[in-house]
Amino acid sequence: MQCIRPFPSDHLIVGLGVSLTDAHWARIEPLLPDRAPKRGGRWRDHRQVIDAIAFKYRTGTPWMDLPEQFWSWKGAHNRLRKWAADGTWEKIFTALLARADAEGDLDWVVAVDSTIVRAHQHAAGARQKGPRSASADRALGRSRGGLTTKIHLAADSHCRPLAFVLTPGQAGDAPAFTQVMTRIRVPRPTGRPRTTPDVVLADKAYSSRAIRAHLRPRGIRAVIPQPSDQIAKRKRKGGVGGRSPACDREAYKRRNTVERCINKLKQWRGLATRYDKTATIYLAGLHLAAIFIWSAR
Repeated sequence: MQCIRPFPSDHLIVGLGVSLTDAHWARIEPLLPDRAPKRGGRWRDHRQVIDAIAFKYRTGTPWMDLPEQFWSWKGAHNRLRKWAADGTWEKIFTALLARADAEGDLDWVVAVDSTIVRAHQHAAGARQKGPRSASADRALGRSRGGLTTKIHLAADSHCRPLAFVLTPGQAGDAPAFTQVMTRIRVPRPTGRPRTTPDVVLADKAYSSRAIRAHLRPRGIRAVIPQPSDQIAKRKRKGGVGGRSPACDREAYKRRNTVERCINKLKQWRGLATRYDKTATIYLAGLHLAAIFIWSAR
């Protein structure tokens, strides 16, 4: 006898923490596009659709199994896809960063790290466009553990994400550092957007001359400890090796903020395991989670 699980009630959906509260909605609503599309009829209510997409990513539910309270799953999926393609999700995320900065709620002590996400078998099989490799197009890599994606990100001192970069799972951390720093871009009411933190905290994987050379001319203080092999190599060179770069141990204790940010993101089961075939859609899911984090402040 087959046991059919009933759809969750509205009370359960709210209890999962994936429904927009009135406070969330008040911050997000002014940033959303007009409801009427360029062609066709009216769109479904933005709030209902965002709740549906958030439920899918928060629980890891397949699209076709979305609860009936959310109406058609195709409408929610199409909205996610369209807003991912035209950059709407990232624009909302950036606008929330700009508002926090204007209100003095964004300090510029930034921690950088990465995390590996296992890709479900449903994430494979997307059509390849152009001559580029599938791993470059879809940010999927294959190792002993199977298909994986690596999320490189920066977070502020309150464990909130500032930028994301996706690479195949086998990619190194240091080569993606410059891309992550480039993605930090917070608009301001006047002048150019701010792109340079005051301090960057990172672990030993980011200890390289290239990274320090990238930060130094921009006036960004690097708090990055050296691994033991680099220290030993410098000592073997004697006076030619120069002095070891300084690392503020007290400031370094705050590097855990990016790890705690990763933990927040991985509470969304659809992000802790990747089910999306394309990197564009998966990145949109990350931006959606970040929007919930920033709108809850």
